[in-house]
Amino acid sequence: MSKPNIVVFYCDDLGYGDLGCYGSDAIRTPHLDALAADGVRFTDWYSNSPVCSPSRAALLTGLYPAKAGVSHILGGKRGTGGLKPGAKTLAERLKPAGYRTALHGKWHLGSAEGAKPNARGFDEYFGFHAGCIDYYSHIFYWGVPHVNPVHDLWSNREEVWHDGEYMTHLITDKSVEFIERNREQPFFLYAAYNAPHYPMHAPDKYMHRYSHLPRDRQLMAAMISAVDDGVGDIVAALKRAGVYENTIVFFSSDNGPSSEARNYLDGTEDVYYGGSAGIFRGHKASLFDGGIREPAILVYPDRIPAGQVCEEAGMMADFVPTVLEFAGLAAPAAGEIDGSSVVAMVTEEAATPHRQLFWEYGSQLAVREGKWKLVLGGKLDFDRTQPDAVHLSDLEADPGERVNRKDEYPELASRLEKDVRDWYAGLVPAE
Repeated sequence: MSKPNIVVFYCDDLGYGDLGCYGSDAIRTPHLDALAADGVRFTDWYSNSPVCSPSRAALLTGLYPAKAGVSHILGGKRGTGGLKPGAKTLAERLKPAGYRTALHGKWHLGSAEGAKPNARGFDEYFGFHAGCIDYYSHIFYWGVPHVNPVHDLWSNREEVWHDGEYMTHLITDKSVEFIERNREQPFFLYAAYNAPHYPMHAPDKYMHRYSHLPRDRQLMAAMISAVDDGVGDIVAALKRAGVYENTIVFFSSDNGPSSEARNYLDGTEDVYYGGSAGIFRGHKASLFDGGIREPAILVYPDRIPAGQVCEEAGMMADFVPTVLEFAGLAAPAAGEIDGSSVVAMVTEEAATPHRQLFWEYGSQLAVREGKWKLVLGGKLDFDRTQPDAVHLSDLEADPGERVNRKDEYPELASRLEKDVRDWYAGLVPAE
């Protein structure tokens, strides 16, 4: 069998509860629902960070974010550093095996010369370097104080202008073109949609579809529907090219929905509720599951049985070793990455390869072991705190992490706290 193609769809600030196949009662996502039916839909898939840059670092390198050199949100100023040179991306691992590689959309892993996509394994790049842009002018407005807004749209290393063209559609169109040009060789396509990250922009045809919803939900639904149509167009291109059956398709989001007031367009300084984390507690920037448990779909018609719902735990860093195993390529050396292949999990109904999953972000730490989840210094988003410095949850009985069980299970809480603190202490060796 020829090497499989790989297509990754990665959304930005998409909540667990905002797809039809994940139980949304308002947003219609027929193309993603159909994709989920073709493979496996994960219920317990985690980002390795509750914010964008570190999550993307883990997805592309198989490393915990701090080991990849990206443990926080990178700025938008031109020349910003990014991934460690030694943190190999999936694109860099696939190119020696004859893969053509492309990224269309959000990078957010550095804009210094050696950190740009073309320097990190991508043959073709069309997109933006920073964390977010205006969907029509493609300008980054959200820098730290005293940093001027910058236009941020690039074709490879050349700045380009597509004023007035909706970014979601640009990403889709470039991705379809790439598939049509590369059907005769294995390829890796990373379609990194910036939707539904602020600013909240959507074309009229999608807004009309949800005219019955309140404005904040209407915009969210419209932006997600534009992505859903984009996924449908790209999958259709795979089928027209005759390569869908031999393509690994992965869909997920970098972190949970944003509650940032800047999502509003009327100056309201209030928590934003346009996105939904479903039953889970917390939003973007939180290590409660609302910030890190993500919708995730994995399809590979030639190898993965269709119609699965997998309740075993996985994480973004697992994607790199999973792809390498499916492609028959050499696994990274022991200790070179933190992720583990989930091939057996999705083809043989095996258990998760992880005994524990760990997270760190800012002052927060977290660990999951089986049904137990411990959060230290947990926050609900960037700013909102909650009263429990140590929070132990039984995710089977209480998936929303509302009930603190640490006083009922003090020895368990103490052991898990030691485990996550030990992991954090050894995360990045001293120079």
